[in-house]
Amino acid sequence: MIRVLLADDQGLVRAGFRMLLESAPDITVVAEADNGGVAVALVRQHVPDVVLMDLRMPEVDGVTATRLITSDSSLAGTHVVVLTTFDDDATVLSALRAGASGFLVKDVEPADLLQAVRIVARGDALLSPSVTRAVIAAALPSSAPMSAIADPGPLTGREAEVVALVGAGLSNDEIAAKLVVSPLTAKTHVSRAMIKVGARDRAQLVIYAYEHGLTSTQR
Repeated sequence: MIRVLLADDQGLVRAGFRMLLESAPDITVVAEADNGGVAVALVRQHVPDVVLMDLRMPEVDGVTATRLITSDSSLAGTHVVVLTTFDDDATVLSALRAGASGFLVKDVEPADLLQAVRIVARGDALLSPSVTRAVIAAALPSSAPMSAIADPGPLTGREAEVVALVGAGLSNDEIAAKLVVSPLTAKTHVSRAMIKVGARDRAQLVIYAYEHGLTSTQR
């Protein structure tokens, strides 16, 4: 059973999400919070698999709450997905930098919400590579094309190439096909790159790719 915590300052929104989530046989809502501070406390109490976190809440906002949750080593198995109705790329990017595993707009289709929760609960952090990539591209200045890479940081050449492909939204299988290696080899390169750059998940690896010029925002 996938255990979900809802954090949103609007009771009607929480009620709607609860009803939808609990219509699925494999998902249950373990708690609700109306601000980020309460959300953090309840997450520590219930240790859910997934937190659906509104960005705009009173007292403690969603970005701060996300950072507090993802920086707590005892909550390593809890993944945060931020919810937004705002066309606010910078705030979404801040949440991803804070450790969120991805984001959803509040008018997401019911089936897509359920699938997103299942994907994140499995640890596959990046919900929608193309959409997340678009947010990052809009919020960051244009990056250099791969031919102009100057600073891949601690990564080897092959790892930098793999991170560039992650930044372009490719899955491990797609990376394997692109580089003509096995899916296991591609997964190993991704995992090593995440460890080297301190990325919690693929969402943060995408941010790293853009911030270090490993992929172009013009893709």
